[in-house]
Amino acid sequence: MKFPYGICDFRKIVLQGYFYCDRTGCIPLLEKGEYVLFIRPRRFGKSLLLSTLFNYYDIARADEFERLFGHLAIGKNPTPLHNSYLVLQWDFSCVDPFGDVEDIRRSLHDHINACIEAFALYYRDDLRGDIRIDRANAISSIQSLTSVARSSGHKVYLLIDEYDNFANQVMMGVQQDKQKRYEALVFEEGPLRTLFKAVKASTSQSLFDRIFITGVSPIVMSDITSGYNIAENIYSDPQLNDLCGFTHTEVAGAIRDVVEACRLDSDKMAEAQAMMQTYYDGYKFSPDADETVYNPTMALYFLKAFYQTCKYPREMLDDNLAADGAKLDYIAQIPGGSQLLLDLVHEQATVVVSTLAKRFGIRDLLNVTNKDNAFLVSLLYYFGVLTIDDLTAEGELVLRVPNVVMQKLYMERLAELLLPDPRVRDEGKLAAKALYQKGNIEPLCTFVEQKYFKVFHNPDYRWANELTVKTAFLTLLYNDILYIMDSEAEVGRQRVDLTMIIRPDMRRFTILDVLIEFKYVTLADAGLSGQAARELTVEALQSLPPMQQAMADAVRQAREYGRMLEERHGNLRLRRFAVVSLGFERIWAKEA
Repeated sequence: MKFPYGICDFRKIVLQGYFYCDRTGCIPLLEKGEYVLFIRPRRFGKSLLLSTLFNYYDIARADEFERLFGHLAIGKNPTPLHNSYLVLQWDFSCVDPFGDVEDIRRSLHDHINACIEAFALYYRDDLRGDIRIDRANAISSIQSLTSVARSSGHKVYLLIDEYDNFANQVMMGVQQDKQKRYEALVFEEGPLRTLFKAVKASTSQSLFDRIFITGVSPIVMSDITSGYNIAENIYSDPQLNDLCGFTHTEVAGAIRDVVEACRLDSDKMAEAQAMMQTYYDGYKFSPDADETVYNPTMALYFLKAFYQTCKYPREMLDDNLAADGAKLDYIAQIPGGSQLLLDLVHEQATVVVSTLAKRFGIRDLLNVTNKDNAFLVSLLYYFGVLTIDDLTAEGELVLRVPNVVMQKLYMERLAELLLPDPRVRDEGKLAAKALYQKGNIEPLCTFVEQKYFKVFHNPDYRWANELTVKTAFLTLLYNDILYIMDSEAEVGRQRVDLTMIIRPDMRRFTILDVLIEFKYVTLADAGLSGQAARELTVEALQSLPPMQQAMADAVRQAREYGRMLEERHGNLRLRRFAVVSLGFERIWAKEA
């Protein structure tokens, strides 16, 4: 078995027998649009889609059609347009985003010129005349290419991959005046707007017959809208929900093949599928889609490691996806962004918006207020950090964090946001180890009291309940190498605040399964000021009637939930804890 992790060459995947999920049946649907914009998060298979389209429409590969597509859905019922185009490809992830605007313009034009040179060499037998390359102005080179193609009797199909990559890199970079630099790229006569104006002009003269553009978000397209206002957005079409994702049936089939190849027990199939579903499933890009899909890159990362070693990968988060944490850093810098990230930490946390913004520019984004987070939510959706979950009774969209991988990105960035000093974070991690290695929760409670509660006194954070305390514990305890972490895990139609269940492949270690139930007592309910609460002795804290009642409730729930968890799993080394917080001042913890 061969899993094409990191490979986006359709021809190589097909001819060399790699694992492939056939999406060619969507090609007739894609052909309904002539100038198309298709958006998906990073590492979601967009480049492979463009490679598939290149091989399907490329006039030079007509002789290979049967080899490449004969066994696939489109090969059994091809459209009349197959192998009828000269295909020009641009990949804007190759454009250097550093330097000033002139440096970026030069890099952009150099990339386009290089692509045109490759085009001229590839199609030299199909062209009548030479394409003139203008080193100083790639737009002139484009005009020469389309003129030569038309005089040769051929149509051109333009494919643009990651159209917004370098512009987003500029916006999210660390350079000074990054907003001004971004606006210089896309506004007025910036190089990106000028380029797309030229592309649009070529379509009006039928020089580019079709255009297919991929990207991560519509922000750049919105900012250059007057330069290119012909794009048809197809990314929320429910029929295309799985165009760049794996279905449950496909993942189950791949797992079955790996389990059989490794000669593992049959119960490994259900176990591995549950692991993959927890970590990589959950994406829905249209509220009308029938099912969620898996992130294909992450699924291939798991399957390749599983097949090669017959064991699950030690780290479930691929480093290539970890780079997306920079987008969370960016969101946190926008007014209202850090609170939104805090609101979405927990397993069942959702956010409701009337609709997703499809056309919004960077100026709109930077001008949002704390009360109006629709733009922020939309951006997180396009980045893949949020996904569509459901519709409310009033028809509004409900979004949530799709899976545990994205939750881990949240945890890492929240820890850095709330505790920026790495030495302090390390101290907290050591306190967390005392809990899941030795069953001692006191060091963790002390750390939260002394470090985290100072942060939550900040008026920027509006929480005032047990979720605040649970957030602090989650960021310190989160460990997907050893555990399946679950906030608000469903047990017997009820939800446990926090469970840490040891991964099946990690049970050989002497760590503990952990369950924690949190309760929160306000200072007002205790009849105390913050200063008075801080001055209480431990005995006085534990003798407060509201604290005693909250602790009794937490202990009762922890014991009951623990019993149900042990019935479900059967082989746990479970330690149950009740944690009660008095405001953001004191913590009382007890093993249940």
